[in-house]
Amino acid sequence: MGAATRDAFGDAIARVGSDERVVVLTGDLRDSTRVEAFAEKYPERFIECGIAEKNMLGVAAGLGLSGKVAWACSFSTFVAGRFEVVRMSIAYPGANVRIVGTHTGIGVGEDGYSQMAFEDVACMRTLPNMAIVQPADALETERAVEYLLDHEGPAFLRLTRQGVDDVHDFTFGAIETLREGSDLAIFASGGTVAEALGAAETLEADGISTRVLNVATIKPLDEVAVLAAAAECRALVSVEDHSVVGGLGGAIAEVLASRVTHAPLRIIGHTGYGESGQPAELYEKYGIAAGPVAAKAKEHLESA
Repeated sequence: MGAATRDAFGDAIARVGSDERVVVLTGDLRDSTRVEAFAEKYPERFIECGIAEKNMLGVAAGLGLSGKVAWACSFSTFVAGRFEVVRMSIAYPGANVRIVGTHTGIGVGEDGYSQMAFEDVACMRTLPNMAIVQPADALETERAVEYLLDHEGPAFLRLTRQGVDDVHDFTFGAIETLREGSDLAIFASGGTVAEALGAAETLEADGISTRVLNVATIKPLDEVAVLAAAAECRALVSVEDHSVVGGLGGAIAEVLASRVTHAPLRIIGHTGYGESGQPAELYEKYGIAAGPVAAKAKEHLESA
């Protein structure tokens, strides 16, 4: 198991902090969001806002509109819960703010649903100019931070608390094919990418040729890759540590709905609230681990 993407973010933001445009803000969560190293190296550009995410996002907006690149860091459920500030202060004026949401999905583990963001991608996707990046591993996270340093406009960076396997590099706006296949295509993002690869191995043993696609950029979505998979595979599956409403699966469904395709889509994700437990156990129980993903994908393909 590799590092959590929040850990990789902490290393990367401390490294790119040599750029004097970079300002980092947090809401009494410098350790949990892994920005301690940045705070120690660049205390004059680190702002501790306390348990006041609305204020943190508002300050970040002002900085982003005045020539800085502001990184507002907190648990993802806390920043998404201040959606009105994100909408009016950051997205609407197009501020150069990077909203960094850690502790996403069921992978948070023992802390339970109050700390788990299941709805954050859905919220951020509604904002016309909000880029959404969810890296699958440490290397993707580092490359995403480097890219976002010069990205114009607001962006949401969604990170894991749990460790994730090393998977791939990062290219903004592109869906990367990690495994070729022609029967079934599985789209995954973040912590579920390694699970999708595991599911593909199980399916391959059953004679099902499975393509695995890593969606590190959920918005803007690589529509060309989505439509190619729909044209070349008999069925599609998306798997995400997020609600089935409005997340990666919803984005893919919207692309397919605007075209004539013959590959049905099944969206695998959350339909209720989470609970406390070990991340691996929760992934299994809630059906987003490799085993249940393989079973659901096979069932979907057989009914296609």
